[in-house]
Amino acid sequence: RMLFLAACLCAISAVGSALATSCSFLVIARMIGGFGVGASLIIAPLYIAEIAPPAMRGQMVAFNQLNIVIGITVAFFTNYLILQLADSSSGFATSLGFADNEWRWMLGLETLPAILYFVGLFFVPRRPRWLLMQGRDDEALPIMQMAVGNVAAVQELSEIQASMEKDKDKEKGSLKDLFAPAVRLVLTIGVVIGILQQITGINSVFFYAPTIFAQSGIGTDASFVQAIFVGVINLVFTLAAIALIDRLGRKPLLIFGLTGITICMMLLAYGFGQATYTLGPDAPSIVAEGGEALEPLIGQTFDNDVAFKTALQAAIGTQAATEFEAPLITSAIAMNPTLILIGILGFVASFAISLGPVMWVLFSELFPNRIRGIAISFVGLINSGVSVGVQQVFPWELATLGSSLTFLIYGLFAAAGLVFVLLVVPETKGKSLEEQAAELVRAPPPTSSAPA
Repeated sequence: RMLFLAACLCAISAVGSALATSCSFLVIARMIGGFGVGASLIIAPLYIAEIAPPAMRGQMVAFNQLNIVIGITVAFFTNYLILQLADSSSGFATSLGFADNEWRWMLGLETLPAILYFVGLFFVPRRPRWLLMQGRDDEALPIMQMAVGNVAAVQELSEIQASMEKDKDKEKGSLKDLFAPAVRLVLTIGVVIGILQQITGINSVFFYAPTIFAQSGIGTDASFVQAIFVGVINLVFTLAAIALIDRLGRKPLLIFGLTGITICMMLLAYGFGQATYTLGPDAPSIVAEGGEALEPLIGQTFDNDVAFKTALQAAIGTQAATEFEAPLITSAIAMNPTLILIGILGFVASFAISLGPVMWVLFSELFPNRIRGIAISFVGLINSGVSVGVQQVFPWELATLGSSLTFLIYGLFAAAGLVFVLLVVPETKGKSLEEQAAELVRAPPPTSSAPA
């Protein structure tokens, strides 16, 4: 039912965003979509983990991330197509108003996957564990048999019932239970991995890919084309993760991916750090009005992007400097843009084969049944909160710290995360959820009274 509600919220958001008549209207519509996306992000991997056979759980939960990646990739392609249609003089493009409504089409297209999601949910049965909790054993068995086979279904349902019998005298899991000493280890792992997935900068790259590529001086159109490469690489390496996660395990993929992220972020820091900026004689003509104010800067060389942007703002004003930043950087920069492309694509590949899918798999496996739903919601909330912070801060970082230092910070976070994974994160592949709880959740010490 919650997934049905999420699909409805996403559809309402898409239509509302496309038809928005004011900024406030648009923000409200996007927030409605945020509720839908947030709910589905948490509930979908939880559902998949509970219905999947242990030997295939990693692959099946990773399909959740695969669908996210497919959506991102399709969005890159459709956004680029809409930009091309907006520049087209064809009757088709003109009649549909692409030139005046680019962003409305980009957001309105979300309606289609939302409807497909809603229809698909009619083919999804209820969770066997939930049915057992409601005393509907006869309904739970055929669903579990469909998922894992007849013999395994009987065994797994027996384990679930034994776990429920063990917890029958306990109250329903609450937020307070998350902070009990027994689950401190798994909560720490969940929180750190949730923070790490976002604080290494993945959504900065996804949401600002055209901006990042434009900073390397390749131009606006080329930056959107290279952003498509980001989506394709993300898709390919997510598929690789699905193929490997139940063979190699979760921890080896995390180690490999975080090592790659660290190296690629250092490469990006080096690439942008080596760039220089020198305006040529054609610079004034790039700015529509007041371009002559740039003449004193012609021939001057700036060693970093922050100094260059500050000089532009001082010369032609903040608004004009922001509006014409991309073409002015393209005309002035001296660097190796191929190095930036390699660094970004390498980072996305490293993320897609590790933190992207593995985080959701770990979330679905770490926590005991009684508190799994609230625990995943809690760490998912932290993950989303860090994502919001990173996205909000990224433009400020580019403007204030510069591209080189920004990517260096991401690399240092990845290096710290690598150390944490090596020392703390356990391997969880191939074990039932009940086995995971028995191994990772530390039972409280028995109480005893002193002899009289």
